[in-house]
Amino acid sequence: MGVSDLADYPWDAVAPFAATARAHPGGIVDLSIGSPVDPTPDVVADALREATDAHAYPQTVGSPLLREAIVEWYARRRGVAGLTVDQVLPTVGSKELVALLPLLLDVRPGDVVVHPRAAYPTYEVGARLVGATPLAADDPDAWPEGTRLVWINSPGNPDGRVLDVTALRRAVARARELGAVLASDECYAELGWDGAWAAEPVPSVLDPRVTEGDLEGLLSVYSLSKQSNLAGYRAAFLAGDASIVARLLTARKHLGLMLPSPVQAAMVAALGDDAHVAAQRELYRARRAVLKPALERAGFRIDHSEGGLYLWATAGEDAWETMRRLADLGILAGPGHFYGTHFPQHVRFSLTATDERIAAAADRLTVVQESRKLS
Repeated sequence: MGVSDLADYPWDAVAPFAATARAHPGGIVDLSIGSPVDPTPDVVADALREATDAHAYPQTVGSPLLREAIVEWYARRRGVAGLTVDQVLPTVGSKELVALLPLLLDVRPGDVVVHPRAAYPTYEVGARLVGATPLAADDPDAWPEGTRLVWINSPGNPDGRVLDVTALRRAVARARELGAVLASDECYAELGWDGAWAAEPVPSVLDPRVTEGDLEGLLSVYSLSKQSNLAGYRAAFLAGDASIVARLLTARKHLGLMLPSPVQAAMVAALGDDAHVAAQRELYRARRAVLKPALERAGFRIDHSEGGLYLWATAGEDAWETMRRLADLGILAGPGHFYGTHFPQHVRFSLTATDERIAAAADRLTVVQESRKLS
């Protein structure tokens, strides 16, 4: 399979629902895509501006300051001490890495790439680009022989599911039995909400409670798009097994996959400042506290969603019908059909809208409270 064989970009199918929502007298409330709406923090923007004299080629491996900042961040924010600069690598956003990782790891036709059942579609795209077989399976016991790469995602997109230390240990053990690389997409790790995750950090696959100090075969992937509103900067990185990082670095040098120097400087500032992360988390917490009960009163069931940037909800009908009914209210969500074949009755609501738009969505959902269903 090649690029020409890929399916149409799925979000194109949402255009008619978006048109209906835009026609609402109060305007559209777009909760479909998790693109930040809040400003980039001043501490980050200032660092970017100060680094604009970027006349030389940037380093693919990242500047010494950036690599040190990533190492320090993992120790401070993720409980992963002892990393070295040879175990980290910046990437041009995380989507690029997700799509290209099977290629960079020399995954081949006949190999299996495992990803979650409710999954960001790029995991499957990356597998299909190299002719590998994508498999949606959450249970490690269902991961078959011939698996070369396993993607896990915690907190999950779209479902907000958080994997605890026990679940991560089980995933690591099974991946090692299979001789597979285990890549953990942890881009929403600063956004834990329910249960234990309201009080303690979401664990990383590199957490010593998971690895007992052995990072063989393991990668953690992180993006600053969510915690720091840097989606437009394409600022992300990975960490883990030094031998895998070295292989990826060599390939990325040949491909010219390097972050602009001003972005690297901005990342150093973002990684070193926890105050803006706490402030952004509070914005999302407050928006979630408005939207979640409004959806529940309107007859939605919220599944998982204990972490991350989304509410994973069902009204007990096909997602396209829910999308139609929401669009009539001027609300746009993401249909579960985009996230695999297992959740055709779910829709994903993003928290990346302004306070005013979230409040507008909650007000419009009161229209259906008495009937306990969208109507």
